[in-house]
Amino acid sequence: MLTLHTWTTPNGRKIPIMLEELGLEYDILAVDIGKGEQFTPEFLAMSPNNKIPALEHVDADGNKLTIFESGAILQYLAEKTGQLLPAAGPARYQVLEWLHWQIGGLGPMFGQLGFFALRSEEKSPLAIDRFVEEADRLMGVMDKQLSKHPYIAGAQYSIADIACYPWAVAARDKLKPAVGDKLADKPHLNRWLDMIGARPAVQRGMALPKVD
Repeated sequence: MLTLHTWTTPNGRKIPIMLEELGLEYDILAVDIGKGEQFTPEFLAMSPNNKIPALEHVDADGNKLTIFESGAILQYLAEKTGQLLPAAGPARYQVLEWLHWQIGGLGPMFGQLGFFALRSEEKSPLAIDRFVEEADRLMGVMDKQLSKHPYIAGAQYSIADIACYPWAVAARDKLKPAVGDKLADKPHLNRWLDMIGARPAVQRGMALPKVD
């Protein structure tokens, strides 16, 4: 049995997309980070860094494994099912390259941009300019890669696309007041956004968890 603890953030929606793509049965529990539910002892026992998502997997023998960090969960599910991550060879490491690129760059930089430009009451022009510039650079990296390949890591849809997509959507929608029209001159990234966004499993995953 799989139980996903998550919230309605870009990182939080990666795993619902993955589970929907795989067609696995799972339960989903909302962790309202606005109410501090990520700091409860029960959640910290699963995710000591107090960040969503976290996944619990209880196998047929009753053995329980808990995993935190979205990238680790994506890789775990891909390896358990043999889907969306090549088993070996150059294609595997191309997917892992772009997965780690998202974890180390795209997510943190977009997250900092959202904080300094939109959520923080005290505005720091230097910080905002720095993160707008970096967000534009990272979107340019994606656009260049997608000018050569249909998907982020090459010819096949993979966990790299799943990792990047919710953050690219955030740049297009929630971060638009900060990034302005910088996405408009990136046709390959926009093509990819439309293509990934048309996948039924992605649409279902992006609507989870359902909250009032």
